[in-house]
Amino acid sequence: MRDEVTDSLLRAFLEEWAVHGYAALSLERVAARAGAGKAAIYRRWPSKLALAVDAVQKFGMVLTDVADKGALRNDLEAYLLMLRRALRHRLVRKILPDLYAEASRGSELAPVLKDLSVSRRRGGVSLIERAIGRGELPAVIDRELAMDMIPASLYWGMIVTRRRITRVQIQRQVDALVAGLQAI
Repeated sequence: MRDEVTDSLLRAFLEEWAVHGYAALSLERVAARAGAGKAAIYRRWPSKLALAVDAVQKFGMVLTDVADKGALRNDLEAYLLMLRRALRHRLVRKILPDLYAEASRGSELAPVLKDLSVSRRRGGVSLIERAIGRGELPAVIDRELAMDMIPASLYWGMIVTRRRITRVQIQRQVDALVAGLQAI
Protein backbone atom coordinates (compact mmCIF):
# COMPACT_ATOMS: atom_id res chain seq x y z
CA MET A 1 0.00 0.00 0.00
CA ARG A 2 1.38 3.34 -1.02
CA ASP A 3 1.62 6.03 1.66
CA GLU A 4 0.58 8.79 -0.72
CA VAL A 5 -2.69 6.96 -1.50
CA THR A 6 -3.35 6.48 2.22
CA ASP A 7 -2.70 10.18 2.90
CA SER A 8 -4.91 11.18 -0.02
CA LEU A 9 -7.73 8.98 1.26
CA LEU A 10 -7.44 10.45 4.76
CA ARG A 11 -7.53 14.01 3.44
CA ALA A 12 -10.46 13.20 1.16
CA PHE A 13 -12.31 11.63 4.07
CA LEU A 14 -11.90 14.77 6.18
CA GLU A 15 -12.94 17.01 3.27
CA GLU A 16 -16.08 14.95 2.70
CA TRP A 17 -16.83 14.91 6.44
CA ALA A 18 -16.53 18.70 6.57
CA VAL A 19 -18.90 19.12 3.61
CA HIS A 20 -21.52 16.46 4.30
CA GLY A 21 -21.22 15.52 7.99
CA TYR A 22 -20.37 12.06 9.24
CA ALA A 23 -23.87 10.60 8.90
CA ALA A 24 -24.10 11.49 5.20
CA LEU A 25 -20.47 10.73 4.41
CA SER A 26 -20.09 8.42 1.42
CA LEU A 27 -17.00 6.25 1.05
CA GLU A 28 -17.62 6.25 -2.71
CA ARG A 29 -17.26 10.05 -2.73
CA VAL A 30 -14.15 9.78 -0.54
CA ALA A 31 -12.54 7.37 -2.99
CA ALA A 32 -13.49 9.53 -5.98
CA ARG A 33 -12.13 12.69 -4.32
CA ALA A 34 -8.88 10.86 -3.57
CA GLY A 35 -8.64 9.52 -7.11
CA ALA A 36 -8.75 5.93 -5.87
CA GLY A 37 -11.16 3.04 -5.87
CA LYS A 38 -13.37 2.12 -2.94
CA ALA A 39 -11.35 -1.10 -2.54
CA ALA A 40 -8.33 1.06 -1.65
CA ILE A 41 -10.24 2.24 1.42
CA TYR A 42 -11.18 -1.26 2.55
CA ARG A 43 -7.62 -2.51 2.11
CA ARG A 44 -6.58 0.06 4.74
CA TRP A 45 -9.60 0.34 7.04
CA PRO A 46 -12.34 -2.20 7.79
CA SER A 47 -15.04 0.44 8.22
CA LYS A 48 -16.01 4.08 7.98
CA LEU A 49 -15.53 4.33 11.76
CA ALA A 50 -11.97 2.96 11.59
CA LEU A 51 -11.19 5.50 8.89
CA ALA A 52 -12.69 8.28 11.04
CA VAL A 53 -10.58 7.28 14.05
CA ASP A 54 -7.41 7.21 11.96
CA ALA A 55 -8.19 10.52 10.26
CA VAL A 56 -8.86 12.29 13.57
CA GLN A 57 -5.64 10.95 15.09
CA LYS A 58 -3.42 11.67 12.10
CA PHE A 59 -4.63 15.15 11.30
CA GLY A 60 -4.06 16.81 14.61
CA MET A 61 -7.41 17.07 16.30
CA VAL A 62 -5.76 15.41 19.26
CA LEU A 63 -3.90 18.02 21.29
CA THR A 64 -0.47 17.59 22.77
CA ASP A 65 0.76 18.43 26.26
CA VAL A 66 2.01 21.93 26.84
CA ALA A 67 5.58 22.16 28.13
CA ASP A 68 6.10 23.77 31.51
CA LYS A 69 6.29 27.52 30.96
CA GLY A 70 7.15 28.24 34.61
CA ALA A 71 3.87 29.80 35.75
CA LEU A 72 0.15 29.02 35.60
CA ARG A 73 -0.55 32.13 33.54
CA ASN A 74 2.11 31.18 30.96
CA ASP A 75 0.97 27.54 30.82
CA LEU A 76 -2.66 28.60 30.29
CA GLU A 77 -1.71 31.02 27.53
CA ALA A 78 0.36 28.36 25.74
CA TYR A 79 -2.46 25.82 26.09
CA LEU A 80 -5.09 28.23 24.74
CA LEU A 81 -2.86 29.30 21.85
CA MET A 82 -2.32 25.65 20.93
CA LEU A 83 -6.06 25.05 21.09
CA ARG A 84 -6.75 28.19 19.03
CA ARG A 85 -4.37 26.92 16.32
CA ALA A 86 -6.28 23.65 16.18
CA LEU A 87 -9.69 25.35 16.12
CA ARG A 88 -8.64 27.72 13.33
CA HIS A 89 -8.12 24.86 10.89
CA ARG A 90 -10.91 25.02 8.30
CA LEU A 91 -11.71 21.31 8.55
CA VAL A 92 -11.57 21.16 12.35
CA ARG A 93 -14.01 24.10 12.54
CA LYS A 94 -16.56 22.02 10.60
CA ILE A 95 -15.80 18.50 11.78
CA LEU A 96 -15.55 19.08 15.53
CA PRO A 97 -19.14 20.37 15.97
CA ASP A 98 -20.39 17.48 13.83
CA LEU A 99 -18.42 15.05 15.98
CA TYR A 100 -20.08 16.44 19.12
CA ALA A 101 -23.51 16.28 17.50
CA GLU A 102 -23.00 12.69 16.36
CA ALA A 103 -21.73 11.62 19.78
CA SER A 104 -24.70 13.27 21.50
CA ARG A 105 -27.03 11.11 19.40
CA GLY A 106 -25.28 7.97 20.61
CA SER A 107 -23.42 7.49 17.35
CA GLU A 108 -20.54 5.09 16.89
CA LEU A 109 -18.37 8.23 17.07
CA ALA A 110 -18.89 8.62 20.84
CA PRO A 111 -15.62 6.78 21.63
CA VAL A 112 -13.73 9.03 19.18
CA LEU A 113 -15.01 12.09 21.03
CA LYS A 114 -14.11 10.49 24.35
CA ASP A 115 -10.54 9.92 23.12
CA LEU A 116 -10.30 13.57 22.06
CA SER A 117 -11.58 14.67 25.45
CA VAL A 118 -9.17 12.41 27.33
CA SER A 119 -6.24 13.78 25.31
CA ARG A 120 -7.25 17.40 25.92
CA ARG A 121 -7.88 16.79 29.60
CA ARG A 122 -4.55 14.99 30.04
CA GLY A 123 -2.69 18.10 28.91
CA GLY A 124 -4.83 20.29 31.10
CA VAL A 125 -4.42 18.10 34.18
CA SER A 126 -0.63 18.22 33.88
CA LEU A 127 -0.91 22.00 33.68
CA ILE A 128 -3.04 22.03 36.87
CA GLU A 129 -0.70 19.63 38.68
CA ARG A 130 2.30 21.82 37.88
CA ALA A 131 0.47 24.89 39.21
CA ILE A 132 -0.37 23.01 42.42
CA GLY A 133 3.29 22.00 42.75
CA ARG A 134 4.35 25.64 42.38
CA GLY A 135 1.79 26.74 45.01
CA GLU A 136 -0.28 28.70 42.48
CA LEU A 137 -3.42 26.59 42.95
CA PRO A 138 -4.78 24.76 46.00
CA ALA A 139 -4.30 20.99 46.08
CA VAL A 140 -8.05 20.55 46.62
CA ILE A 141 -8.98 22.21 43.29
CA ASP A 142 -11.81 20.52 41.44
CA ARG A 143 -9.80 19.18 38.50
CA GLU A 144 -12.86 18.14 36.47
CA LEU A 145 -14.37 21.61 36.75
CA ALA A 146 -11.01 23.14 35.86
CA MET A 147 -10.81 20.97 32.73
CA ASP A 148 -14.29 22.14 31.74
CA MET A 149 -13.45 25.80 32.34
CA ILE A 150 -10.13 26.05 30.53
CA PRO A 151 -11.25 25.51 26.90
CA ALA A 152 -14.90 26.56 27.26
CA SER A 153 -14.72 30.25 26.39
CA LEU A 154 -12.32 29.70 23.49
CA TYR A 155 -14.40 26.86 22.02
CA TRP A 156 -17.62 28.85 22.42
CA GLY A 157 -16.13 31.92 20.77
CA MET A 158 -14.47 30.17 17.86
CA ILE A 159 -16.77 27.25 17.08
CA VAL A 160 -20.22 28.16 18.33
CA THR A 161 -20.31 31.91 17.64
CA ARG A 162 -17.57 31.78 14.95
CA ARG A 163 -15.66 34.80 16.20
CA ARG A 164 -12.02 35.49 15.54
CA ILE A 165 -10.19 35.29 18.88
CA THR A 166 -7.12 37.51 19.15
CA ARG A 167 -4.06 37.11 21.33
CA VAL A 168 -5.35 39.99 23.49
CA GLN A 169 -8.63 38.12 24.01
CA ILE A 170 -6.65 34.99 24.92
CA GLN A 171 -4.78 37.00 27.55
CA ARG A 172 -8.11 38.25 28.95
CA GLN A 173 -9.35 34.66 29.08
CA VAL A 174 -6.15 33.70 30.92
CA ASP A 175 -6.76 36.46 33.49
CA ALA A 176 -10.31 35.20 34.04
CA LEU A 177 -9.16 31.58 34.22
CA VAL A 178 -6.43 32.28 36.77
CA ALA A 179 -8.95 34.07 39.01
CA GLY A 180 -11.55 31.37 38.51
CA LEU A 181 -9.18 28.46 39.05
CA GLN A 182 -7.86 29.99 42.26
CA ALA A 183 -11.45 30.26 43.52
CA ILE A 184 -12.52 26.62 42.98
